Formats: sequence, C-alpha cells, structure tokens
Amino acid sequence: MQLRYSFRMYPNGPQRSALARAFGCSRVVYNDALRARESARTAGLPFVTSAELSKQVTAAKKTEERAWLGEVSAVVLQQSLRDLDTAYRNFFDSRKGKRPRMGTPRFKSRKDNRQAVRFTANARWKITTGGDLSLPKIGDVRVKWSRTLPSTPSTVTVVKDAAGRYFCSFVVETGTDDPLPEVAGQVGIDLGLTHFVILSDGTKIDSPRFLRRAEKKLKREQRRLSRKAKGSNNRTKARIKVARAHAQVADARREFHHQLSTKLIRENQAVAVEDLAVKGLARTRMAKSIHDAGWSSFLTMLEYKAARYGRGFHRIGRFEPTSQVCSQCGIKDGPKPLNIRVWECRECGAVLDRDINAAVNVAKAAGLAVSACRARVRPGPVPAQREEAGTHRDGQPTVVGIPSI
Repeated sequence: MQLRYSFRMYPNGPQRSALARAFGCSRVVYNDALRARESARTAGLPFVTSAELSKQVTAAKKTEERAWLGEVSAVVLQQSLRDLDTAYRNFFDSRKGKRPRMGTPRFKSRKDNRQAVRFTANARWKITTGGDLSLPKIGDVRVKWSRTLPSTPSTVTVVKDAAGRYFCSFVVETGTDDPLPEVAGQVGIDLGLTHFVILSDGTKIDSPRFLRRAEKKLKREQRRLSRKAKGSNNRTKARIKVARAHAQVADARREFHHQLSTKLIRENQAVAVEDLAVKGLARTRMAKSIHDAGWSSFLTMLEYKAARYGRGFHRIGRFEPTSQVCSQCGIKDGPKPLNIRVWECRECGAVLDRDINAAVNVAKAAGLAVSACRARVRPGPVPAQREEAGTHRDGQPTVVGIPSI
C-alpha cells in the first residue's frame, strides 16, 4: 500500500529564494519541452522522445539565455520532464477510455497558485539527525514532524500552496498495519447535507458546514481583494489573505473527515456505503453544500483506512433504491421528494425515518448483518405473512534520520 505523508516546512529567506528558483526552472523546462512536442506535431514530425528532451535541457544550460538552469539541481529538471510524460500518458489513456476524459497538457504559468518540485534519491536529499530536511542547492529546511514515517522514502516533493505555505510530501510503501482487534459492530452509512453521516444503528452526526460558517469572512476578504489595483503589492497581499481563509476551511474539513473516518473504522468490523454520483450532484442547485460536505474525500479515507487496519469496506450500486424500500418488510414504496423526511410504509404500517431507513438498506444490500429496529420511528401494525412463516520534532530523538514522534 502506498501512503502519502505531508509535513509543514518553514524555510528562511534565502531558502525561499532558492525554492522560488527551483519552481521557476522546473516550470521553464516543462514549458520548453511541451513547446518542442507541440511544434513537432504541428510540423508533422515524429513525437519528441524524453531522451531527446533531456539532451535539449543539457544543451540549454550551455547557452547564455538558459545558463541559469544550472543554479538548481539537475534532478528537479529531469523530474519536470517526467511530469510532462505523465501528462501525455494520461491524455492518451483518456482517449483510449482507460481513464476519465481529459484535455491535452497545458503550459504552466508563474502565476499558478500551486508550485511544486520533486527530488529523487539521485539528488541525495536526506533527513538530518536534527530533524531538518536537507535539499541540494537549497539547504537544511526546518520541518514540523507531526508523526513518524513508517519507512524511508525515496522521493520528496516540495509544494508551495496558494496561501504561501510550504509542505514536504513523501509517498512511502507500507504494508498493512497490525489489524485492529475484532469488534462485533457492522454499520451501514448514508451521507446527507443536514446530517453528514447517518448510521444504520440510528446515530446521526450533524454536518459542520465549514464553508457556510466561513462565508462572511470569505466575502469580506474577497471584497477587499476586488478593490485593489491589479499588479500592485497590496493586491498580492489581499490574494494571500483570501487563500489563507480558504485553506483554513479546507484544513478544518479534512481534520473532521479524518477523525470521523477513524472513529467509524475503530468501532465497526465492517462498513457499507453507497456509490454516490458526486460529480452529477455537484451540478445541481445544491452544488455549494455538496462541495462543502466533501463526500468523495471522506469515502476515500474510509476505504484506505479499512484496508490498512483489516476492516471490511463495501460499496453498493448508486441505483440501489435505499430510500424507497421499507427496511422492515422489504416492500418498495416508490420515490419520494426530498422534503419528506419521515414516511409510513403502506404495506406494514411502519413509520420510518428516511435517512436511518436508507442506512439500514445500505447495510442490507452489502450483506451486513445489522438490526433494523432503530429505523422505525414508532411501531405500526404488522399484517400476517401471506406465505408460510418460516468506521515534536523539537527535542525528539530520530531513527534513521526520521523523527520518532
């Protein structure tokens, strides 16, 4: 299993300047290579290979116009060419139907909000005994280690986001952790907007609505940004404030998803969810609320944590009529508008909560043994059967150069 670990970096002034040079050189190499391939395609020439592009980068360093490419690590420039190869590969795969359809690779801009460079083992980067990240031609950068890396990674990606924050990202190969102790719980999960999660045992967890709560601050900062003159330093400062406000919302949402998914995985031996068409729902009038909920990222966390800790994870089809079937008698009562939150089964008379009933049906469709007793709001008359009854660095020691926090 591959897991990504990201940590906050705090480069000083000279290190930020060195990183800015690395971002810029990586972007120029990417754009030059893309331009070379597009020019060859327009002229009807063969596709320019990666080996030819690498030779062009080496030759460009010896020219007066591109001599400054030698100020950064050569590995950064080669990895930029690998990124272009990946972009083309994804484009060709989308044309063959192997992945969702996507456009051709596009040129990068120095005004892009996100900048990134990657260092491989050939760059000889390392984590020092003091817990700093040593990068070639940049120096030892201070890192805030929040957890221990399970193994020594071979590559590190340095990212600068729209809010001006720096992160180092590691992708490490790791086996499944020791499985958690077995528990008896099995639960079906129904996702919503008013309640973020509804469990088949009747538990409802309210949606935090991080974006909605921060809208007032976001609007205020956005208005201030719109009043600033284009190209001015004040506009740049205002843009960073807007980006930081959005980053706070995203970080709070991600933390909520992590805590809730970990809780569900620890307390249940198996979880079942519905395969939602989030992209389609995001094109409706409820788009802002759906994006605010972040259903896709939450389900992704549930899935990989279940695999990591030996829990069962089940997805049922998106066309399963979980909101139309009575969890008591199994009769299909037909579709209902969203404003109907409680309904009575016309067959058995059970009065059902729409969301809890759907969560119970999700668990049943996945083959989980769950009780439907909490799905009923109040008992109703049950007719006789018609047939036969029968979920710090600071001061810390290091191991193989990795802080053990």
